Amino acid sequence: MIQRWDIFCRIVDNFGDIGVCWRLARQLSQEYGIHVRLWVDDIPVAQRLLPGLDAGLPQQQLEGVTIACWDNDFICDSVAEVVIEAFACELPASYIQAMVATPPVWINLDYLSAETWVEEYHQQPSPHPRLPLKKTFFFPGFTERTGGLLREHDLLTQRKQYQLSLQQLQPTTDHTSALRVSLFAYPQADIATLLTGMAASERPVQCLIPESSLLQPVSHFFGKSRLCVGDSLTQGALTVEVLPFLSQPDYDRLLWSCDLNFVRGEDSWIRAIWAGKPFIWQPYLQEEDAHIIKLEAFLGRYLSGLDTETASTWSAFHHAWAHMQLASGDWPQLLKILPAAQAHTICQAQSLAEQADMTTQLVNFVRNFQ
Repeated sequence: MIQRWDIFCRIVDNFGDIGVCWRLARQLSQEYGIHVRLWVDDIPVAQRLLPGLDAGLPQQQLEGVTIACWDNDFICDSVAEVVIEAFACELPASYIQAMVATPPVWINLDYLSAETWVEEYHQQPSPHPRLPLKKTFFFPGFTERTGGLLREHDLLTQRKQYQLSLQQLQPTTDHTSALRVSLFAYPQADIATLLTGMAASERPVQCLIPESSLLQPVSHFFGKSRLCVGDSLTQGALTVEVLPFLSQPDYDRLLWSCDLNFVRGEDSWIRAIWAGKPFIWQPYLQEEDAHIIKLEAFLGRYLSGLDTETASTWSAFHHAWAHMQLASGDWPQLLKILPAAQAHTICQAQSLAEQADMTTQLVNFVRNFQ
């Protein structure tokens, strides 16, 4: 019998949470034939990522997934056999109460981290303080002792085929051709210093920026009141092109087609890893510099095996970007290590893909749950 899964998602930081939950729900449906209902608390925001949604409908089908509105008038009509509480979003009280009659497999899907403590807490149970229920913590991660990384089964094959098609269209590239860079960051990032460095580059830079809150600091850099989709602005060696808001498949293809990707949060970070291209990750800003600890844990693991110069330069740029303290010499230093970084990212993507992906691990955990 095919199980029914309910995934609850609160959209806390723009599109990161819904991005991860949608990829998970779609993979469960398409690769495992599971009946998934995705509860979302902000359908209009989700609609930007999923333009096929009708914001006026309380419940609808999209790509095999049922998407339901989780609002203040939430009524529990049924409890699924598997319930995922994404990123500690706290289930509705009425739903928790209804779970008592027939307890489901209740999973708290947490944020991705490379910190060592994740292995200890992965798949640890947490009894409810009052009710005869327990939930299990499930931590994505980078080792065999964690829940793995979110990845569709054919993702790397799709990437390879797409990149081969690009090479056939543009078979020759050299140091005089424009460096393609995708830029997705939180608006507090040191955008002005980054763009200044790009503008002063010896090599031309084509910077592709999908529509987001990042356009405000970019427009300020160019002395414009605002930027619109389709705008193209040039300063020195830099040309900035404003792209429309991209669907997840289109964003994947953007990452695959660039020489360097700036990403943020969780969803775009994971996709940059699978893109097999050098990237700079900006973790979500947290109190007491908890995001810097998260960054250091990732870099310590991801940069392992690199030569000292490449690793130190790549790490230093990450730290300067995360601290919003880029220096004028950081950009040219980063460009020098891109060839070595490129080889490393391909190897890392392949190595990480040898581990079971997160969705597969979730399905196996549920099958073996006791």
